[in-house]
Parts: sequence; C-alpha cells; structure tokens
Amino acid sequence: MFKALVVEKDEDSGKTAAAVQEISENDLPEGEVLVAVEYSTVNYKDGLCVGPGGGLVRNYPHVPGIDFAGTVEASDDDRYSTGDKVVLTGWRVGENRWGGYAQKARVPADFLVPLPEGLDTRKAMAVGTAGFTAMLAVMALEDQGIKEGPVLVTGAAGGVGSVATAILAKLGHEVAAVTGRPEQEEYLRGLGASEIVAREELTEVTKKPLEAERWGGCVDAVAGAMLGRVLKQMRYGGSVAAIGLAGGAAIEGALITPFILRGVNLLGIDSVMQPYDNRLRAWQRIAQDLPMDKLEAMVQPATLSDLPGLGRDILKGQVKGRVVVDVNA
Repeated sequence: MFKALVVEKDEDSGKTAAAVQEISENDLPEGEVLVAVEYSTVNYKDGLCVGPGGGLVRNYPHVPGIDFAGTVEASDDDRYSTGDKVVLTGWRVGENRWGGYAQKARVPADFLVPLPEGLDTRKAMAVGTAGFTAMLAVMALEDQGIKEGPVLVTGAAGGVGSVATAILAKLGHEVAAVTGRPEQEEYLRGLGASEIVAREELTEVTKKPLEAERWGGCVDAVAGAMLGRVLKQMRYGGSVAAIGLAGGAAIEGALITPFILRGVNLLGIDSVMQPYDNRLRAWQRIAQDLPMDKLEAMVQPATLSDLPGLGRDILKGQVKGRVVVDVNA
C-alpha cells in the first residue's frame, strides 16, 4: 500500500472532495513502466482536477498530477530499466488517467523521458510542466529568430513566466516582465528581468491597428486583451509564443494588421502531445540553459496533504513560482 491524493465525486450532489488515501498497485492503470514517484508539482490544470475537474476529469475516483519525476521500479519496455531516473509531463496524465499525486504511478513507456544529466528529480519538478512549456516557447522564438529589443514575458510571476524570464535572461536577452502584483518586482528582477511592466499598461482594448514597435519577442501566458495589445506592439518580423489563456480564449482587440504589415508570427505552444525528440531536446536545453540558482528561488515546497488548498490557490492566481510536491513527505 502507498499514499495518493484521491479525488472522489458524490454522484447525487455532483460535488468532489480530495483527500490523501492508501491505495495499492492493483489500483493503478495499465502501462509498461512502474515508477516510484518522488516529486510532482502544482499547475493550473492540477487546480482544476483537484477540484471539480473543469471538464478535464471523466472518471472518478481520480488521482491528479499532470507531471512527476521518479525512479523506475519495474519495466516491460527495453528502453527503461530498474533504477533509471525519469520525468513525465503531458499526455493527459492526471486528467484522463491517474497521475503524479501518488507515491507510485504506472504509465506507458512512450510517455517518459530519461532525466538529463545535471538534473535530479527535485530539480526536474521545480521545472515541471510549466518550465518545460517555457523552454518550448523559448525554442520556438529562437527558431523564428528573436528580434532586437526587449523580450516580453506576460504572467511573469507564474510558473511558466518565472522559468521563461530566467532562461531568456541567462541567454542574454533584455527581459520585460509583466505582472499585476507590484510586490513581485524584487522576485522578478532576481530572476533577471530588467524591466517591470504593470499589467494595466497592456489590458486596455484599443481600436488602433498598430502601435509603436516595442518587443523583439514575447512569451504570452495570458491571451485575451493583453495578447491583442502585444501583437500590435511587436517589432517587424517578431514572434509571440502563446502558452496560456488566463485572460480568456479570445484575442480581444486583435486585427489582422500586425500579421500582414509587420510580418508578426503567433506561435501556438502545446506541451501535452509534443513528440519525443522535441521533448528530449527541451529537457536537454533546460539542463543547459536554466540557471539552477534562479530555479531554487522559485520553489515553494509542499506535501500531498497541502494539495487541496494549493489547488484552490492556483486557480485564484495566488501561487508564485513553482510548487514542488514531495509525495513521500
């Protein structure tokens, strides 16, 4: 028997409740690899799945946790052997199949990536899905060519934004960090941001087809009205890597003008179904380009019993940086 955070649903009321329970290996879903989980994280999707599900969870009882890192305990796949260190993000683990909020997980071998040199399991989950997504966004901007000028990071104090800020700064870019929380300025400057942009500067919807060119690139975690404004302010040929929609799924105030008259690129970043080769490339770049001292400054430690409260907090935008969940604590 081992511990897991289990979410159950009352069929009569439709309400859900999450609590730490003892479960067995026989309860786990099918898969080629059994992993002794060491660490997981808290992401926005986790907040949804720990609560009512947000439409992501189809079957109860459910074990959330969209990412984890740990040690292979048993494998029916030749790619992995007992004792191998592995990391998992995406593939809808923690949504439509049981995830990382447990001391053991069983998953298909295709879902895993070997942990690269330079990362241990704790550091891997300090990165987690949010940091993996941030690296994918930076890589996409690089592939298109980051233009002269500051690189804007919206939602900069959140998980994706924090890692993106640290990576871009280490790579030598001037980073402008957007936040609606003025008290986070010291934190963001510590990650390498050279400019702090108040959220209010970018949330007003305007009818202007274009604005003054400001940004050489952008990692956007917000969308909504903010993305509409940012697109109008991109430098010629600049790119926006869109990774979230905390501000809404619509791009308010957006026009086709930036794409046609300035050659602006809007790059959609999906971390869930990324092919293996790109996953491996991203994790290797993380080990190389993410300053580990900055990473530690982002970390908030947690245990399985903390997760119900943290799930509620992240949905309210009240979680800073990266939560690392020690599932064995």
